[in-house]
Amino acid sequence: MASPSQIAAPSRIQGMFRALRHRNFQLFFGGQLISLVGTWMDNIAEAWLVYRLTGSSLLLGTVAFAGQIPVFLMAPIGGMVADRYDRHKIVIATQASSMVLAFILAGLTLSHRVKVWEVVVLAALLGVVNAFDIPARQAFLVEMVGREDLMNAIALNSSMFNGARVIGPSIAGIIVAGVGEGWCFFANAVSYIAVITGLLLMKLGPRRKTVIESSPFEHILEGFRFVHRARPIRALLILIGIVSFVAVPYSVLMPVFADRILGGGALHLGILMGAAGAGALLGALTLTLRHGVKGLGRLVGYAAAGFGVSLVLFSLSRNFWLSVALLVPVGYGVMLQMACCNTLIQSMTPDNLRGRALAAYTMMFMGMAPMGSLFAGATAEHLGAPVTVAIGGIAAVIGGLVFLRGLPGLRFEAHELLDAAKIVVEPNTAEEPAGRIT
Repeated sequence: MASPSQIAAPSRIQGMFRALRHRNFQLFFGGQLISLVGTWMDNIAEAWLVYRLTGSSLLLGTVAFAGQIPVFLMAPIGGMVADRYDRHKIVIATQASSMVLAFILAGLTLSHRVKVWEVVVLAALLGVVNAFDIPARQAFLVEMVGREDLMNAIALNSSMFNGARVIGPSIAGIIVAGVGEGWCFFANAVSYIAVITGLLLMKLGPRRKTVIESSPFEHILEGFRFVHRARPIRALLILIGIVSFVAVPYSVLMPVFADRILGGGALHLGILMGAAGAGALLGALTLTLRHGVKGLGRLVGYAAAGFGVSLVLFSLSRNFWLSVALLVPVGYGVMLQMACCNTLIQSMTPDNLRGRALAAYTMMFMGMAPMGSLFAGATAEHLGAPVTVAIGGIAAVIGGLVFLRGLPGLRFEAHELLDAAKIVVEPNTAEEPAGRIT
């Protein structure tokens, strides 16, 4: 007869992947996994291309700024569109647009005619697409799996993103070193076919039609008013914004660390980014083991502080393999923080405001990063990359500790928001699905 521990182990493993019991999420997961490997290949190849053409930390930050500032400026519009129109169709359109832009960059690079200003323009156009894609795609998760498996879907989505982050940079490093950046861009363009195919094969029920009497502008303001008045959500967004501005842009300076600080090349850059991705994957998998949202607030603060400490230690390292090892907790901390924030914000937000709340999350997570990238690039030109990264790490530690200090005053309102959304704080058993608190 099997012992309780032997029975519990398979149940726990099955629970980690419970969102995959939904066919639509299976299609989404498979297509996105292939596409995201291509996306990470593109990111590494693009950073190395700019660095190879210019050797400038400032231009690395400029390209990152161009690709992310449209997200900050246009995410509110993207969130409004996601709440007013069919999210499924929006995601198909944005993924197809991203594919076209990837083919253009591949063509320019493979024909040896690419210029830095063209990379900047294409990055900016992709940023515009992402401003509509990210809120719609994140809000679409609940339509694929329902509220009971939403947290697991978010965790698996983050796991998929970071699994690709491990594989993609490593492949990119080999391809860039062997045949150049252009083939990475081409592989990324082709990879979009997988996710578009998965989206087209989905079978969705009739979309619930909502009567919207307010203007688009009023609709956007309604979303901002909600996240401002909901103090727990506002506190999460402020912490995300701080960390994204000063600490997350460490990745923009990775080509500088790989080349000047650690004496490597494109292959070393791929290994460094892959190590951060491995840590982030572990962080996302940690969240798949959780069933309720109890304790996620504390986890957010500790993860931010841990991310900062690891980043400071990384900035002090001059040994390549020690730097690789330190990037694992760096990736773990930042991903655990962001995934927990995403889960809490979605859990505390009504369905009709989900796209706009996620637009605010996108503005703070990806939208603050462009200004941070520009700041990091400019600061690294004057103070050096290690000092710049250390400053970001110290700021993340302070932000995490301040958040933890204010957490007790936010708990009552957080419970009210979760109860209104019919989200369980802590299930009775490991196998119990999320439901209303009784």
